Amino acid sequence: MAKRSVASVEVSGKRVLIRVDFNVPLKDGAITDDRRIRAALPTIKSVIERGGRAICMSHLGRPEGTGHEASLSLKPVAERLSELLNKPVSFPSTDCTDDATKTAVDAMGDGDVLVLENLRFHKAEKKGDADFASKIAGLSDAYVNDAFGTCHREDASMLAVPRAMGDAPKAVGFLVEKEIKYLDEKLAEPARPFVVILGGAKVSDKLPAITNLMKTADHILIGGAMAYTFIKALGHEVGDSRVEEDQVAAAKQMIDHAANHHVELHLPTDHICSTEFLENAGDIEVFEDHIKAGYMGLDIGPKTQLHYGKVIREAKTVVWNGPMGVFEWRPFRVGTKMIADAMVEATDAGAVTIVGGGDSAAAAEEFGAADKLSHVSTGGGASLAMLEGKAFAAVDALDDA
Repeated sequence: MAKRSVASVEVSGKRVLIRVDFNVPLKDGAITDDRRIRAALPTIKSVIERGGRAICMSHLGRPEGTGHEASLSLKPVAERLSELLNKPVSFPSTDCTDDATKTAVDAMGDGDVLVLENLRFHKAEKKGDADFASKIAGLSDAYVNDAFGTCHREDASMLAVPRAMGDAPKAVGFLVEKEIKYLDEKLAEPARPFVVILGGAKVSDKLPAITNLMKTADHILIGGAMAYTFIKALGHEVGDSRVEEDQVAAAKQMIDHAANHHVELHLPTDHICSTEFLENAGDIEVFEDHIKAGYMGLDIGPKTQLHYGKVIREAKTVVWNGPMGVFEWRPFRVGTKMIADAMVEATDAGAVTIVGGGDSAAAAEEFGAADKLSHVSTGGGASLAMLEGKAFAAVDALDDA
């Protein structure tokens, strides 16, 4: 999947359309977390420091698609980007395709930066509309995809725009380049032992990833609420733990498949349980094997924590997607924190360690591990799709390296 890098594109004097992921959280019009803006800075700086004219485009939230919505405007993002770059950033209009935008783009000089208004103010963005894409493509001389979080989608800005640009250069930004390096190339031929950690609430969300990763993994560690569907498939009592009844048979097939192949599928052998799905209420007990009626599993137990930690520390490649329990609540965070800590130790010992975005990335950040691992993905859905082995049309549309 090696693609042309923005670093190899001649940008001097050129208008460079950069699809970034500026889908940041807002509260009362203020940005509460600017990590996605900061993640795009290396690509933007590469363009403007080499004399290019950077036109940044993104979606934000889920607008109706019927025109401008002040609460979902990218104006605060443009202002924050200006602060981070320490230079003016143009934000010309409330519409990304109107005459005011075109006039502002035409007036750009070398090294200038401009942010288009929210692409999803047009329904055409989500529909992948070719006419809409043609208007956007007409603003530029080159295209850069640096929005990994939406690489698994076929929105107009991700797919129809590069297709509309003919022979113009089409490249990956540094962020997408790094994501592909770790989530595709490093996992295609992983150093062994290769350990996969999968958690979260729903088995149905992770079954395609499990199916794909069974081809290459040595160990798959299962945690989170999804573990109880597997445990029920083995005939164990799971109390009031969350179970996807329609996935029990599929979970049993996975267990049987693993037993007949080289991969070792690990399930929790003890569980931290409560009678209430609340942080500070209910009776908390640890159960081994069977969980008593009236209790639900909310974290992996002490023995499982020790076992999983040992497997992780002995690994040479580790990929993690999904927490082991309700890590946001103090009584049920230890299992997830142990995973993060063990991955840091594995990294220190020379392993390649990858976190697949979403809740896992939030947990790695909370437990102080994010900066100590090989790679923390910026895209939860996109990273999971890549772990499932899916092809990304938006990446395929770019120039090969």
